Amino acid sequence: MKKNIGKSLALYPTPLVVVGTMVNGKPNYVLVGHVGIIGHDRIMVSLAKPHYTNQGIKETRALTVNIVDESMMKKADRTGCVSGNKVDKSDMFAFHTEGTGAPVIDEAPVVMDCIVDDIYETEGFESFICKIDGVYAEENVLNDAGKIDYHTLKPVLFEMPTYEYLRTGDVIGKCMNMSEEMK
Repeated sequence: MKKNIGKSLALYPTPLVVVGTMVNGKPNYVLVGHVGIIGHDRIMVSLAKPHYTNQGIKETRALTVNIVDESMMKKADRTGCVSGNKVDKSDMFAFHTEGTGAPVIDEAPVVMDCIVDDIYETEGFESFICKIDGVYAEENVLNDAGKIDYHTLKPVLFEMPTYEYLRTGDVIGKCMNMSEEMK
């Protein structure tokens, strides 16, 4: 029998990312666990309204979504522990810019450079609807076909109720093939 546990999110774990944008002409970063796919060329990044990063995103209409792997976890975690309102986070990562002008973290294995199409507000949150302008990946995380190999990339996952970081796991089946076993 299922127990009603209230109106809580039950979609965790999610990929852990660092969002980068320019705020007052300087790069700023924030750790984000609320990201989602809303189409083949669009994603959503949801941030609490008080975040310092939000003002830069709204001013520039540009952000990067930098996928976190284990090698950058400590720095990534730090971006979520301090506010850009109080601490200058511009030198936390070496970076460069691509098409949108938002900071692309050099040590992030995969980065999506995005343009903000729309902002959807809910109680306490601003959700940035973003069109992907470009994806930049280190060659060592690409397969022979030039696609991201998530066995090699191994993105860190974030689990909200316990605030824990998780590793990705083993392959348990092939999509669109398991139903054949039911015939």
